[in-house]
Formats: sequence, structure tokens, C-alpha cells
Amino acid sequence: MIAITERAIKEVRRIIDDQNLPQETVLRVGVKGGGCSGFSYSLGFDDTVQDTDQISETEGIRVVCDPKSFLYLNGTEVDFEESLMGRGFKFGNPNASKTCGCGESFSV
Repeated sequence: MIAITERAIKEVRRIIDDQNLPQETVLRVGVKGGGCSGFSYSLGFDDTVQDTDQISETEGIRVVCDPKSFLYLNGTEVDFEESLMGRGFKFGNPNASKTCGCGESFSV
């Protein structure tokens, strides 16, 4: 399962509203090769859910992930942070053995 925090839910809802996206829009998370630690996270909005996607839902926000990425992301928590250093979504991935300083890539 991929969890999403209350702060991330609020931000996802804000983006969906601001960009006039359909209410059935899902948050798609994934993994791709690259980044300074080997893999990098991908995050975006999608209006299509595949039959093979892993789906979790919290407070009406559906988070979907393709099966290959789910092998690396199962148990991950998606959060949203705002600080003096910037704002953005953060991944708390218990499967990552090493994470880069920027938090956007990892290795297992």
C-alpha cells in the first residue's frame, strides 16, 4: 500500500481545483531509472487507471501505482512539506537503502 498524509491530500485537492481537473483524477506515483542514487520518483496526475495498477484511497484521493514501481514503493508514504527551503511532495520509502540529499532519488 502507498499512503498519503493529510498535508499531501490537501495539496492534491488544491491542485485539482486550481487546474480544474476532473474530480476522478488520480495521483500516479512511480519509479524510473536515473537520479543520483539509481532510481528516481515520479509523481503526476492521471485520468486513466489500468487493471494492473495498485490502488489505495484515503479521504477520496486515489493513489495509483504500476506493478513494477509498486515493488519499490510498497509501504511508502507521500507527504507534502512547506519550508524556507521550498515546498513539494516528499517520499518516505522504507524500501530505500540510500537516498540522495535532494530526496528525489534512491537505491535499494
